[in-house]
Amino acid sequence: MKKSELKKLIKPLVKECINEVLLEEGLLSNVVSEVAKGMQGQTIVSEAAPAPKPVVENKQKKQAAIAQRRKLMDAIGNDAYNGVDLFEGTTPMSSQAEPRAGAIDLGDPGDSGVDISNLIGGATKMWDLMK
Repeated sequence: MKKSELKKLIKPLVKECINEVLLEEGLLSNVVSEVAKGMQGQTIVSEAAPAPKPVVENKQKKQAAIAQRRKLMDAIGNDAYNGVDLFEGTTPMSSQAEPRAGAIDLGDPGDSGVDISNLIGGATKMWDLMK
């Protein structure tokens, strides 16, 4: 039997079955009524966003805080520690990026670390002899 002959035989049967399920058993009307119910219940309400506070106030507060901090630092720095610079010869810390998940902090990349060559004692000599 050819494909076209099989198609001619099966197509009317499938069409009749689909028609029976959709119309006679009421499946199509149930789907349409459920969709209509769902569309009625959805009402969209939008609210206006509150107006942002003026940026000028924030800038003024920030400038006032910076001025106050400078004033305090100058007051501390003038007579504190009898003129000795406590941080002489030190370098500031490098700025670090925000920590991320899975990131490992291995310390300063410029730090040579701890020399562990003599930690095990004569084991290195033993390994050299075994080679």
